[in-house]
Amino acid sequence: MPDLTIRLKKKTDGNAALSCVRADGSTTWQRQEGSLGAFFPLHDLTHYSVETVLRFRRAFYGLVAEGWDLSSFGEPGTKNRIPEEAGLAEVIVGFFDVERATGVVASAEDFNWKIQSYWEHNELPPTTFRMTDDSLASIRALRSELFATWRALPPGETMTLVFSVATG
Repeated sequence: MPDLTIRLKKKTDGNAALSCVRADGSTTWQRQEGSLGAFFPLHDLTHYSVETVLRFRRAFYGLVAEGWDLSSFGEPGTKNRIPEEAGLAEVIVGFFDVERATGVVASAEDFNWKIQSYWEHNELPPTTFRMTDDSLASIRALRSELFATWRALPPGETMTLVFSVATG
């Protein structure tokens, strides 16, 4: 049984909704309306791609599987209490969001430089994480597949993914 079942609903009005069902049956969800309805489904699919390929267990979806509510991530001070892996995932996903917005594609070396720069700028202890060309290619391939599925999804329908903490 998956630790988390992720459902992204494409609403008929152009908005979206994300709901997550944990292994114990508890749920958390949020509406994504207006410009957020266009941005967040792709952002959330990028999280799934990054966390699955990199086998992150305690990033966004892993924390949701542990019991975090989706609204918890927007609370003041959350950045200071999330595990390093979750912060790293958010930074990497943010870089992918910038790529999507600008069309400028970064290399693994670029990602590593950006991560190091972010860590230094925010005075965080150094991370040992290094993006590889293979990981970057795998993330892009999975993300591309998920984006295509989302774009082809008819309004009113739901895309379902499963996330297992044991496999990332």
